[in-house]
Amino acid sequence: MNIKKVSFLIIVILLIDQISKVYVKTHFVLGEDVAVFNWFKIYFIENSGMAWGTKLSDILPFMTDRTAKVCLTVFRIFAIFGIGYWLVNTIKKKESKTLVLALVFIFAGALGNILDSVFYGVLFDGSSSQVASFLPAEGYDSLLHGKVVDMLYLPIWKGYLPEWLPGIGGEYFTFFEPVFNIADVAISIGFCILIFFNKKAFPKREED
Repeated sequence: MNIKKVSFLIIVILLIDQISKVYVKTHFVLGEDVAVFNWFKIYFIENSGMAWGTKLSDILPFMTDRTAKVCLTVFRIFAIFGIGYWLVNTIKKKESKTLVLALVFIFAGALGNILDSVFYGVLFDGSSSQVASFLPAEGYDSLLHGKVVDMLYLPIWKGYLPEWLPGIGGEYFTFFEPVFNIADVAISIGFCILIFFNKKAFPKREED
């Protein structure tokens, strides 16, 4: 897989991710949902922290939420440069196409969420009681303080768990509870490729 094909695939993933986010941001009020199927909804929420809604300030309590947000965003920017370097180096060395494909999905997904974190605070106004507008006179926050837009919700099963389950028996449970976006899907696909096709991604080289 050459640089042109890789670049094209990254751009396609980014476009799908960003178009879906901009559409939801400019057509939904925060917390609004639309049922596509019984088990699939478009449900607009915003994530200001890490995966699963965790905040860096929850882990490092000496940090304020805003300081933690900037640190997390800067860390993500450095991480994306690292992934990008790994991807380009892998292509130049003509290593496994499986590894290249996995890195493409991870890179595109990570970049998609970074764009939200870096720019969305100044590109959009608030969504809590209104449908946000694009390029307003004043955004809902400053640069590096944007929130990641999530909208894919798959409540495949809801119900009470059997009483015999230790610790959680009898509790109301939803599968699948997290709300995510296209960028998250891309990252997950990339990691799944690395896990399930590990031998193809990292083939053992024959020693002389």
